[in-house]
Amino acid sequence: MSSRAQEILHSVFGYPAFRGEQQAIVEHLIAGGDAMVLMPTGGGKSLCFQIPALVRKGTAIVVSPLIALMQDQVETLQQLGVRAAFLNSTLDARESNALERSLVNGELDLLYVAPERLLTTRFLDLLSQSHIALFAIDEAHCVSQWGHDFRPEYRQLTVLHERFPEVPRIALTATADAPTRGEIVERLALQDARQFVA
Repeated sequence: MSSRAQEILHSVFGYPAFRGEQQAIVEHLIAGGDAMVLMPTGGGKSLCFQIPALVRKGTAIVVSPLIALMQDQVETLQQLGVRAAFLNSTLDARESNALERSLVNGELDLLYVAPERLLTTRFLDLLSQSHIALFAIDEAHCVSQWGHDFRPEYRQLTVLHERFPEVPRIALTATADAPTRGEIVERLALQDARQFVA
């Protein structure tokens, strides 16, 4: 086990030990592997990418469709001393530009972004100028056209694999039956990803 991951779990997040599959997922991601994670709400999904984000060099990009969730997670992380931020429609142009500079300058540990923003040419170009630690795709069931949360932008997130093939990706969801998991793997080009089902 990465002693650095264990140390961050304890010193930053205040937990004495990992639960369930968390440790295996964290180790897999730190080592540069792709992962597909199904874990119930409240099962500690966020730690599975937040800890690797702090161990690996660069900024972790977290794709999330829910503005309220983004803001909650960023607020919590900032209180823990983590350099986290979000980029969404609640920010004005000046705030957005300042955050984009912070990203390129390597001043952020995690940046939460909506899929619509991530897919813009401008943002993809910014990512190309930045050092990216990993991509975390939260609420990954949004890729499924049969789901009630379908977001067509999620279908286009294969661009991350195409443009940044060396950057590990983790897709996370609390709700996905076997066919939906298959669809997530296919739509996000996660064929070689290790699947963790808790």
